[in-house]
Amino acid sequence: MKSHSSRVRIASTFIVLVPVCTFLLSACDRQKPNQMPPAPEVGVVMVREQPVVLTTELPGRTSAYLIAEVRPQVSGIIRKRQFDEGSLVKKGDILYQIDPAPFQAAYDSAEASLARASANLPAVRSRAERYRELLADKAVSRQDLDDVDSAFKQAEAEVKYWKAAVEAARINLGYTKVVAPISGRIGKSNMTEGALVTANQPVALATIQQFNPIYVDVPQSTAELLRLKRRVESGNLEQNGKSQKKVKLVLEDGATYPQEGTLQFRDVTVDRSTGSVVLRAVFPNPDDLLLPGMFVRAVMQEGINEKAILIPQHAVSRDPKGNPLALLVGPDGKVLQRQLSIDRAVGNQWLVTSGLASGEKIIVEGMQKVRPGMPAKAVLTYETATQDPASGNAKHPAAPAK
Repeated sequence: MKSHSSRVRIASTFIVLVPVCTFLLSACDRQKPNQMPPAPEVGVVMVREQPVVLTTELPGRTSAYLIAEVRPQVSGIIRKRQFDEGSLVKKGDILYQIDPAPFQAAYDSAEASLARASANLPAVRSRAERYRELLADKAVSRQDLDDVDSAFKQAEAEVKYWKAAVEAARINLGYTKVVAPISGRIGKSNMTEGALVTANQPVALATIQQFNPIYVDVPQSTAELLRLKRRVESGNLEQNGKSQKKVKLVLEDGATYPQEGTLQFRDVTVDRSTGSVVLRAVFPNPDDLLLPGMFVRAVMQEGINEKAILIPQHAVSRDPKGNPLALLVGPDGKVLQRQLSIDRAVGNQWLVTSGLASGEKIIVEGMQKVRPGMPAKAVLTYETATQDPASGNAKHPAAPAK
């Protein structure tokens, strides 16, 4: 009897609990859709305008500041070479000695002829003076005086002629010493001792080059020149006087040349084959690190963009057509997608010309966690790098403490 009543109580309890559990489960199911997941955190940087020095990097080639090909100015046999190949020479140093014997003989002969003409001149002058006195007394005829005057003038001309001959012989004798026309480093000698050379021969005896300072010639396309001119005229770019002429140099191995150069001039003639003009800069070269003919890259200042917007390169993606895109966190906390216009890379950042405004928050971290239209929690990670307009060097501020 007791067993039957216990079974009845258990069944009754089960019947009561089933509706209660069913009610609780349905209540839980109704609460789940109302619980919103938290917005994902994304790292952002604040967009701001800043002055940025814009530069352009162009390939170029070095060339000697001065170059002189040494050639003989008289013919003769080379008796001695008086320099070491590859050494530094100074202007006026004797490089070659040509046999001076025939030129010394010509000089002595001209001097002797001058002495003979000079000795004859006083006697002819005295005769002419006496004939003038005698003509007043009618002791000689006018024809006799004219003959004596003519002889006197011939004697004076002969003296002048031989003076010129002596000077020419002296100059030729001096040319037997072939001297350095400029200071610099001399190359290999194309003639040896005992070789016969001729005046103004086509083959140079040696070549001297001065490359401290040294030139760097850089071709720039006319299209780039026109683009730069339009940007200056529109006010997007300001040129900054003396700083505009500063040029930096990158060597073939990627190292930066320690000395800073100066832009000297821009050529006014366009090369028809390349459509470019040549820019020439001059660099100090005290250690002879730069040699004529080396390929280098010149970094030249275009000017300053006073209201430039720089953003990290990894914050920009591309659509299938290659258009640059960026994700932003809007004022309402939702993610926006914006198409940008990019001018160039400045270090590890993009220079944006349109699509962003100062004060906007661009996403740089956590982009894979959000989509346009989704809510997101913006966390400032770091500020964009700034640039010192005087030096053109970027300054990266430290990230804020979390």
